[in-house]
Amino acid sequence: MAPYHIRQYEDGDYEAVRAMFARGITEHAPAAYVHMLTRPQAQLFFLALFLAVLAASGSLLVSLVAVLLALAGGWFFVRSLWIGYVQQSLRSDLLDIQRSYLEPANSCFWVAEAEGAVVGMVGAVLPVDPSERGRALELKRMSVGREHRCRGIARALCRTVIRFAQERGHSAVVLSTSMVQDSAQRLYESMGFRRVSEGSPSRLASFLQFSVFYYRYEIPGSR
Repeated sequence: MAPYHIRQYEDGDYEAVRAMFARGITEHAPAAYVHMLTRPQAQLFFLALFLAVLAASGSLLVSLVAVLLALAGGWFFVRSLWIGYVQQSLRSDLLDIQRSYLEPANSCFWVAEAEGAVVGMVGAVLPVDPSERGRALELKRMSVGREHRCRGIARALCRTVIRFAQERGHSAVVLSTSMVQDSAQRLYESMGFRRVSEGSPSRLASFLQFSVFYYRYEIPGSR
């Protein structure tokens, strides 16, 4: 495959970056749906639905159809949550990437380019947590196009953020990723990030035992 290089974001990358982010996030919806189906709460719901419809209709076929419809509804619901997150992100920091990442001090946004096309992206910003301000930078929005994975692009983008933070005197890089993003977790852990906490982004996520993992990388030699 063609070689790639990493450079700072330019205005001409806007549509490619937003499209890549949307594709990268929504591809995790099936894994989130499977996770939901493995939760005891969901399994009890479908069982209760089956028994209730069976008791009301006396028909095994009608009961099975009701469960299948509920399963389909569950898929569209889970997918809508991921699409909602994408839309929220596209209306917030990814609406004006220059203002969000290039104008503030100690922030930046990079793309990986191959044959004139954007194949990867990542940003660095000040963390939301005030206690981390001046100490750490947050790695955000990292994504690599599916057809360009397993080439070391994500690792190179991650190193770019770490080097950027080190050059600006920060002692750590922090990030968050969902529990269903297994490949991202393996990448970060292989690079020395350690999981420091986890939490649920909403009451519904807590009910379904869906967590976001928080990682931290201590920059060697920093104080």
